[in-house]
Amino acid sequence: VQLQASGGGLVEPGGSLTLSCTGAESFFSKSAMSWYRQAPGKQRDLVAIINSDGTTNYEDSVKGRFTISRDNAKSTVYLQMNSLRPEDTAVYYCKATFAGLNWLGQGTLVTVSS
Repeated sequence: VQLQASGGGLVEPGGSLTLSCTGAESFFSKSAMSWYRQAPGKQRDLVAIINSDGTTNYEDSVKGRFTISRDNAKSTVYLQMNSLRPEDTAVYYCKATFAGLNWLGQGTLVTVSS
């Protein structure tokens, strides 16, 4: 299963970006979709998850700033990121989870800097 993430880039502190990740149509709607990030020299951490029923959960530091959403018709999950901070700088990955299996897409780099 190939996951294609896009939308990363350079943004100033306080700015916004929207990441997108498109997955396989065959089981996308049944998958839990999540975003992870990995900052330089750090482990990869969960940022947000949206389950197949639409329920969501967020890592504490992004609550109120990031919003995860999905469009099953387009097999796409989004991460709207507002009020970005330098500490949000990382490579962001999307992951699909279905039937106990996980698929991790390639990352997209987000750099928050003035």
